[in-house]
Amino acid sequence: MSIKADKWIRRMALEHAMIEPFERDQVREVNGQRVISFGTSSYGYDVRCADEFKVFTNIHSATVDPKHFDDKSFVDVKGDVCVIPPNSFALARTVEYFRIPRSVLTICLGKSTYARCGIIVNVTPLEPEWEGHVTLEFSNTTNLPAKIYANEGVAQMLFLESDEICETSYLDRGGKYQGQRGVTLPRT
Repeated sequence: MSIKADKWIRRMALEHAMIEPFERDQVREVNGQRVISFGTSSYGYDVRCADEFKVFTNIHSATVDPKHFDDKSFVDVKGDVCVIPPNSFALARTVEYFRIPRSVLTICLGKSTYARCGIIVNVTPLEPEWEGHVTLEFSNTTNLPAKIYANEGVAQMLFLESDEICETSYLDRGGKYQGQRGVTLPRT
């Protein structure tokens, strides 16, 4: 299994629609303004956060239960910035839509710009033949409010290609998050 380089990422995005929309190079400035970088890097792809957020709230005193999730646990926020309360959590999604090849496992790591501010980005692996918008989980580990910027880089995807094709892909087993669009809450 090996990590895939920028040339492979560009080829897969352009010829096989693996990432849409796709930025061929690293973007560091938009309309003359500095942004947290996104696009193709040496051995990965830096994804952007869309402008739809779900911020955890305790307004209804719901219990967080992954088997019986109550969507009243969130407040919907739409905008260029989302402020996550201290020691809280928010969900978002990538701008990009992914189609992962059958021989590839994709791992996501948070960008250092956010990590150095105490904001942790978590995403579970994108399995072979999974497709959709990636739901992003942001944890504000600080005792201060924290900002997330829409349409700027938030995490990096690393593509690992196996030397053999898997017997059963995410698509084959009918994974519950296949084809997700928008911010997707837990499903059982």
